[in-house]
Amino acid sequence: MLHTVTLMRDRVEDWDGYPFCVPAIRNLDELALRSRLCFFTGENGTGKSTLLEAIAVHYGFGAEGGNRNLKADTTASNRSVDPLAGALRMAFDIRTGRGFFLRAESFFNTATLIDRLDSEGGFSPPIAAFYGGKSLHARSHGETFLTLLECKFRNNGLFLLDEPEAALSPQRQLSFLVLIHDTLKKFKDAQFIISTHSPILLGFPGAQIMSFDGERLAQIQYEETAPVQIVRHFVNQRENFLEEMFQETPSLFEPEDWGPRINQAGRRRTRRGRKKS
Repeated sequence: MLHTVTLMRDRVEDWDGYPFCVPAIRNLDELALRSRLCFFTGENGTGKSTLLEAIAVHYGFGAEGGNRNLKADTTASNRSVDPLAGALRMAFDIRTGRGFFLRAESFFNTATLIDRLDSEGGFSPPIAAFYGGKSLHARSHGETFLTLLECKFRNNGLFLLDEPEAALSPQRQLSFLVLIHDTLKKFKDAQFIISTHSPILLGFPGAQIMSFDGERLAQIQYEETAPVQIVRHFVNQRENFLEEMFQETPSLFEPEDWGPRINQAGRRRTRRGRKKS
């Protein structure tokens, strides 16, 4: 099991450059992993995917996803997390190198790499044989993710997933929870770290949840997560919630306008609900 992720501050050369300009990354000292399932959650831009990618690169996975033997690398921007990856120290019981990194936004590139390598020959059996027997591009986006999860995540190893809910319906997210449960039960050396906005995935019993929303990482409870609070307010009092939020139209391109309004609407809905009860 991966026990700790430590930022070796003496290895950081530029605290003003990315990704060390991100508060949660800048103030990182040591992340202690207390569960074999840990979630990273927080608003866009708070550093959760950045830290997950740096952990993956440090461990030897491809920056766009894959494992130690399959590494797609299609853009120079992948190197942006290298300074952070190089400044990390990760403490394991035994570092086996096994596992897989699923990065939702670039998994297309990983699937394309598999097709290209198989077309060039030299692999017997072909790589696709270990990914459901045919090209991952021959399936829908959601089916591709499920195939990958079934083929690569039922084993021992360190499994890193960045926003896997991107391609999964709510029903499929529940199926993914079952897969995680079965894998953790059957394989004692399986461990998951997942970056997510999904209130469904965050609900896994006993999971450790780390919030990136403050200046520092903080372990929080399921009920404290922003996705859970916002979805609950929206579902329970949708019309009033939207009416209050739409009083003034914020800019889509200035997300800082949205957060306070959503939180304020949610707090008002909560207070009114308490008064009625």
